[in-house]
Formats: sequence, structure tokens, C-alpha cells
Amino acid sequence: MLPIEQLPIPLLEWYRDNARTLPWREDPTPYHVWVSEIMLQQTRVAAVLDYYARFMAELPDVAALAQVPEGRLMKLWQGLGYYSRARNLQAAARQIMEEYGGVFPSQYEQVRALKGVGDYTAGAICSIAFKQPVPAVDGNVLRVVTRINGDERDITAQATKRAIADQLSPIIPLHAPDKFTQAMMELGATVCLPNGAPQCQRCPARDFCVACAQDSWSRIPVKAPKRPRRIEERTVWLLVHEHRVALRQRPPKGLLAGLWEFPNELEGRLPPEWTGDMPQGRFGGVARHIFSHVEWHLTAQVVRLEEEQLPKGWVWCTWQELADIYAVPNAFAGVMDVVKEEIPR
Repeated sequence: MLPIEQLPIPLLEWYRDNARTLPWREDPTPYHVWVSEIMLQQTRVAAVLDYYARFMAELPDVAALAQVPEGRLMKLWQGLGYYSRARNLQAAARQIMEEYGGVFPSQYEQVRALKGVGDYTAGAICSIAFKQPVPAVDGNVLRVVTRINGDERDITAQATKRAIADQLSPIIPLHAPDKFTQAMMELGATVCLPNGAPQCQRCPARDFCVACAQDSWSRIPVKAPKRPRRIEERTVWLLVHEHRVALRQRPPKGLLAGLWEFPNELEGRLPPEWTGDMPQGRFGGVARHIFSHVEWHLTAQVVRLEEEQLPKGWVWCTWQELADIYAVPNAFAGVMDVVKEEIPR
């Protein structure tokens, strides 16, 4: 018998008394669960709450999401990062409209086949919204299960994830699969913490958790080491004319696809679209942004232009337009204070 098999009853009792009040839990429709789970990937709950509220106010259902212009969708998503998630949401919404008449599918295989939906998200939707006894295995759940079982296999390996899903399937309470899934997530997010010591004294598994008994939480879960990130030194050209700043749109594929950005190039180079010389500018500060695979070191150069002509496809943007219309990724958050000084509201 694995220690995890003792968890369901104490876990549900703990969740009854400790569950946080979250908007998608108040009304767990498939749409609400789906959007919240996609937003929560790589993002903390506290950071998602305002985004979720704005998103739902403007796009309350699948039909609205399917129809919204991409530029507006990107603006609603701005700041959450991993913008392909938003594009996949819309692609899946259009699938639902075309294949299911706008009604969210309820079978696991159908949900799993939606664009951008993996095993975990499909399990979360089916267990929480449709109350089906299917496991939802994310990072929180992997951490909880491996610590309780003292399992030191690599959690980045698909075989480990499948094994843990197989361990959970038979112990999901048939009367409360939705509560069990949410309780597992909650336990990992608030007690069996990812960074720092777990709060074992608050944990419903403390009496049978192997990592607690052996004080081995610091090495469990086990993850294969990541490759070091590539570092890019980039110059950000803040081109200003009459209280407006220049933006260009990134290519439709690749990193930050389709988003608007301040022109930037590697190691002080001029943008390839720029012809002729660049007027003398001033140093505008430095910033850094970390992606999963690359790290940008940004140096801002502020250049005041006498003429308003820009390369084809670039736009002049006021501060209000920057706030309301153009989706500029958080990669440039470190230079926004400089922009604010140059183009006052």
C-alpha cells in the first residue's frame, strides 16, 4: 500500500476548512475552469485574479472568445506572458463553435483534443466541471504525491507523470472528484510549497508522509537539471516624436509572436528596417527579462526624431494608445518608466 492511498478522507476534510475563495470555484462551469487553468499555467493565483475578472467581463463565454479580434485578445492577455496560450484558447473556442455548436464537450478525449489542452487541463476540466473521476496532474500534484510517497523519480519524465496519474485514479472519491482535484492543487499551492520549507504541521498527510518523516522535502520532488539559458544583449530603441513613441509588430511566429514592441536588436545594431543614420540619442537605463530559454539584457537608447516618417509597418503610439490598444509584452516593463517620461499622459 502506498502512503498516498491514505490521503483522500483527511484531504477532503482539510479542504472543507481551508479552501480559498476563488472566482472560478464559485461558478465552476467548463468555460470558467478552462480559462482559469490556462491563465494559471506558469502564473500565481494572486497575479491571475484581476486578469480573470477583466477577461470574463469582456469575454463571458465561448462564443465571445471565438469572435474577439486577436489584437484585443492580446491586450486582455497582456502581462500574463506565454501569449501562445491565449491564441490556443481562441483556436479551441472556434473548435467548440464549429464541432460542438458552442457547447463545451464533456468527454475527456474530446476535451483533450482541443487546441492547447493537455492531459492536466483536460483532467481539471472533466473532474471539476463535469465531476468525472479523472486525475489532473500538475506541478503541485506531482510535488504532493512524490513527497508523500518518498518518490525520487524525475518528475519531468512522462513515465513518472503517467505513474502518478495511475496512482491517483483509483483513490479519487467518486462522490467528490471535483473537490479532490481542487484540494490536491490547494495543498500544493498553500502547504506543500514549491519554494521553501513545506508547512507540514498544517498538512493532512503529515502522519503518513515519507518526506515529512525523513525530512527529505528539500530533495523531493526530483527534477532533471535544465539547460542554461542563452543570454542576449539587446539595445531597445525608444524613438520619440511629439509625445509619441514608435512601435513595431513582431513576426507572426516565434517568441512573442504578433505582439507590439519597441524596436530592439542585438548588441547595439540598428533595426534592419531602418535606413540611413540614427540621430544621437541618450542612455535610458538597463533592464532584464527572463524567458524559459533565453535571458534578455536590455539597454535603452532614447532618440528624439524631428520627422515622423517611420519604416513600413511601424506605428506612432501615444501613452493612451499604449495603455488601451497595443499589447506590449512584459519583456519591456523595465523601460516603461523611461517611455512614460518621454510621452506624458
